[in-house]
Amino acid sequence: MKKFIYAILFTAGLSSCSNNRKHIVEPLFIDSLINHYSASSTNKINEQNIIFWNNKLIKAPGGIVETRQYTANLVARFHLYADINDLLTADSLLRNIEAQSKIKDAGILRSLAGFALLQHRFTVADKYVQQALAVGSEKFSSELLNFDVAFETGKIDLAKNILEKVKSNNEYGYFFRLSKYEHLNGLLDSSITSMKKATELSGTNIGLKQTAISNTADLYMHAADPESANKLYMQSIRMDASDLHSLTGIGWIALVHDKKDSLAEKIFRFIQTKTKSPDLLLKLAMVAEQRGDSIMEKKYVDDFISIVTGSAYGNMYNKYLIDLYCHFLNEPAKAVLIAEKELLNRSTPQTYSWYAWSLFKNNQTKKAFEIYDTYVSGKPLEGLELYYMGKMMQESNKGYNAEQYFKSAYKNRYDLSPAKQKDLETNRND
Repeated sequence: MKKFIYAILFTAGLSSCSNNRKHIVEPLFIDSLINHYSASSTNKINEQNIIFWNNKLIKAPGGIVETRQYTANLVARFHLYADINDLLTADSLLRNIEAQSKIKDAGILRSLAGFALLQHRFTVADKYVQQALAVGSEKFSSELLNFDVAFETGKIDLAKNILEKVKSNNEYGYFFRLSKYEHLNGLLDSSITSMKKATELSGTNIGLKQTAISNTADLYMHAADPESANKLYMQSIRMDASDLHSLTGIGWIALVHDKKDSLAEKIFRFIQTKTKSPDLLLKLAMVAEQRGDSIMEKKYVDDFISIVTGSAYGNMYNKYLIDLYCHFLNEPAKAVLIAEKELLNRSTPQTYSWYAWSLFKNNQTKKAFEIYDTYVSGKPLEGLELYYMGKMMQESNKGYNAEQYFKSAYKNRYDLSPAKQKDLETNRND
């Protein structure tokens, strides 16, 4: 690992000597990363733990301690390599243990809530959180999950009250969630400050530190500051080269800011060899979109849809499916059905905007505007939803409203695909 870090520092130093650099992502950094890449010691330890606890579980089937340890390590590997089977296996094993237990264990209930959140099964997550709160042990941890559920399901007043209840000056979990709340409410500078505070409070836990650093980088991307984002992504990667989230972020900067599609493709294809996440298919579709290669774009989109519409992924990719059916595939009726399904899972201004847009694209204009007026208008939205609403207004000859949405969407332009960015550039008026 040290050899890798020195190589990165050296190549980055060479690149910084060039004057008037127009691009942000350093090809030498990427080449060095790929050529010197190795799994981190944390990953190797996690693999050893999985083998160890699996063997324990074979000898003691149904053992509570063995199951909890084994499932925790499976989910840790899911976070690293995105194999959905790791998450599903962990969830199934721990649910069996919980169902057989005569006494409710708040720790097990919190783990199950976390697993459900990862699968976007928010009503199930809420059930487990409420049970954990009723048990009462380690209530701070349960309240943090209570915030997560409230936040995801659009119960923003409840989320705010929970934050006030758990307020602390020295808790990573509090500042991490405060940042999410501030971002939702359009307080991007405050959100960045809070996430940086979470970074400070991560202590010696490399995983927590990297998560906070990469999330801060994501926030800078939302703020249309890819240079600051890239610096943080690189910082996280230097701590542990297996941070694929940060490397994906760098690839996205190469694509949507630097317009270096070949470099972006190189990054995404490398990541694809290390993860089972279907997200990389969408990233490669965006590379093809940038090139105007409709044949490859459709191939990647079709492959993506084939994977994420399988039973294993449930509701996890509804947002992306709605976008694809409304735009690239031009099948808005399917988008309407997915949006209606998503609203049963969580009702937020964002999900209602997806529903309004899919209705509008499906020529259900009256209903689309009824949904917009009731649930979306005046509510905080992010780049994609702002773009949707701008297009809905533009195509309904509501020029002023369209202009306002496009201006707001432009502030989050790096959240959008190359084609949407190009369209936004054409339609906005400063």
